[in-house]
Amino acid sequence: MTLPQRVRLVEVGPRDGLQNEARPLSVEDKIRLVDDLADAGLSFIEVGSFVSPKWVPQMAGSADVFAGIQRKDGVTYSALTPNLRGFEDALAVGVKEVAVFAAASEAFSQRNINCSISESLDRFLPIMEAARLHGMPVRGYVSCVLGCPYEGHVAPKQVAAVARELFSMGCYEVSLGDTIGTGTPGATRALIDAVAAFIPRGKLAGHFHDTYGQALANIYASLLEGLHVFDSSVAGLGGCPYAKGATGNVATEDVLYLLNGLGIDTGVDLERLIRAGQRISDVLGRANGSRVATARLSG
Repeated sequence: MTLPQRVRLVEVGPRDGLQNEARPLSVEDKIRLVDDLADAGLSFIEVGSFVSPKWVPQMAGSADVFAGIQRKDGVTYSALTPNLRGFEDALAVGVKEVAVFAAASEAFSQRNINCSISESLDRFLPIMEAARLHGMPVRGYVSCVLGCPYEGHVAPKQVAAVARELFSMGCYEVSLGDTIGTGTPGATRALIDAVAAFIPRGKLAGHFHDTYGQALANIYASLLEGLHVFDSSVAGLGGCPYAKGATGNVATEDVLYLLNGLGIDTGVDLERLIRAGQRISDVLGRANGSRVATARLSG
């Protein structure tokens, strides 16, 4: 299969990244991060999550962040909304797109959100109905698609079943998440092939964590399988909560460098992105998780 001419990067640093960072971040710093990312040319930014701060303290103040960002034309600013209350809160601050999140592993679903996969999908029905009424797009996430911290191997047919449910509910795109980063290119291609039996490849996205150093290889494998949307996190924000000290989300800078080298257009400026990633790394007092940024900034 030929490589795509253009790839859409979904920047998840402000949400999926920050929620796994140890140091709290002020609303002002979150706003600056989102604005920096938009200035770098990213056209899809997951800004926050409308979930109880009791469960995800780092996502406190998401409404204030949405109120403070300088919204640019052509940029989608999305939010994760795990329940109807979260959707209503997002709607109240002008969010134009939301996301819902299910697991492909029963054990992970029980440990993470205290319910079965089936129950979690049922919880999304009111969100999907409300989104339809308001003409709002909904993106779906499936976690643990290439392994679970509790169950180990996850069967591709199980991933396909969950992804199919989200798609049939009305999610316009389903992001396949290697939550613990154990996937390899062969397993990635087999997974996509299994899911693509039910969902067009153009409606799938890849979300790879770099815990085992396989994220870029898995992205390349996904490109060969016809995917052209990938989630990533500036400066590699967000460690892996299931592997102490391990890297989590693949760094947007590293993905962009790969795509640039393949001649694939993204509309993102690498140098601006590197500056954005280093700024937020400095604020958090952490090392920059991007190898490309580290190499460029040390030169």
